[in-house]
Amino acid sequence: MTLGPWGDLTILAAVMEMVFATCVFVYISRLERRPSHPMGDTVGAHKAVLAKLRKRQPMSQDEVNYAAELIADARSPLAYAIPAALFTMGFFYVVGCLFMLHLDGGNPSFRTFVGGIPMFTSMNMAAQLRRVAALKGKLRDVSVTEAEPAGELSPAGA
Repeated sequence: MTLGPWGDLTILAAVMEMVFATCVFVYISRLERRPSHPMGDTVGAHKAVLAKLRKRQPMSQDEVNYAAELIADARSPLAYAIPAALFTMGFFYVVGCLFMLHLDGGNPSFRTFVGGIPMFTSMNMAAQLRRVAALKGKLRDVSVTEAEPAGELSPAGA
C-alpha cells in the first residue's frame, strides 16, 4: 500500500521532528551545563545590553562579555533547531490532516491549517535569532567603558 504524497510528507515531518527535538535537547543541555553569566540573573538585562549594542552606546566590559555570550548562543546552528522543531510540528499537523482528508475524500477546513500558526511563529523566532547573530560586527566596534555599578543597567527603552 502506498501512502501517497501526503502520507510520505507526514512520515518525513515525523522523522525530521525527532531529529530537531534531539538537537534541541543537546543545545539546551549544553546551555544548562555552562556556568551562567552574572548579568543573566538580572531581569531584562539581555534586552538592555542588546539595545545598547544596536545603538552603539558605550558598554562596560561585563556587558560586552554578556553580549558576546548572547551572540554566540544565537549563532550556534543548534539554536536554529528550536524554531525548526516548532515549524516541523506545525507542518506535521497540516500534512497529517491533509493525509487523513485524502484517505476519507473530504475537503480541507480551517482546522486543517491551524498548524500554520506554529509555522509562522517559528519563522519569527528564526528571524530574531538571525538579528541577534548579525550584531557580531557591531560587537567588534563597541567602545568599552569602566564597569558600571551593579543594578544601574538602564532599561532597553530608555
